[in-house]
Amino acid sequence: MAFVPPKLYAITDVPISGLSHLEQLKSLVEGGATLVQLREKTAAPGEWFDDALACAEYAREHGVMLIVNDRADIAMAIGANGVHLGQEDMPVGAARALLGRDAVIGLSTHTLEQVEAAARLPIDYIAFGPIFPTTTKSNPDKVVGLELLRQARRLAPDLPIVAIGGITLDNFQAVLDAGATSVAIISDLLSDAETITHKVRTFDQDCS
Repeated sequence: MAFVPPKLYAITDVPISGLSHLEQLKSLVEGGATLVQLREKTAAPGEWFDDALACAEYAREHGVMLIVNDRADIAMAIGANGVHLGQEDMPVGAARALLGRDAVIGLSTHTLEQVEAAARLPIDYIAFGPIFPTTTKSNPDKVVGLELLRQARRLAPDLPIVAIGGITLDNFQAVLDAGATSVAIISDLLSDAETITHKVRTFDQDCS
C-alpha cells in the first residue's frame, strides 16, 4: 500500500521548543499527531540516541509513525519507521538497501529539477520548500512559494508532497490548496512548549 502522510507532518526541534525529543513527541501525540519526524541538527548522535530510542518505544506503544531526519543508521538502530534525507545526505538507494523495502523514505527538494529527479527514485514522499521565509535553518534555501508548489505537484502527480518552510496555523490551508499532501509546521507549533498539544488539536479542527 502506498504511503500517504497525514495532513500534519510534525517535526521535533529541541532549540525551538526547549524540550527533549521525547517530551515533544508526547505533547504532539497527545494532541493527535500520528506521524512525527525527529530532527536533530546540533547534538552528536551519542548525545541524543537514548532520547531517540525512548521516542521509538513511545511511538510503537501509541501507534505513531516515527521518522528520523538525516540519520538512516539511527533509524535502523532504534527501529523507526523510516528516514528523511536531505540532498547532501546518504543516497536514497543506499538508505533503501540499509532499511529495507518496507521503510518509509522521504527526500527534501528545493527546486523543480530536484522534484523531477526525486520522482524517479525509490522514495515514498518528497518534502518541498521552503514555501515561505523560514527561521528554522541557519542557511535556508531560496523560497519557492505557492506557484512552484503547484508546478511541483504537476511534475510528481502520484508522489506525496510534504510542504515545509514558514508554514503556520494561519496559512497552512493555502498550502494544502496549492497541492501539498501535508504540511510541516515547526516554529508556530513548537515555540511555546505549553501550547503544543492545543495547537495540534487546533490544526485538526481547522482541517476537518
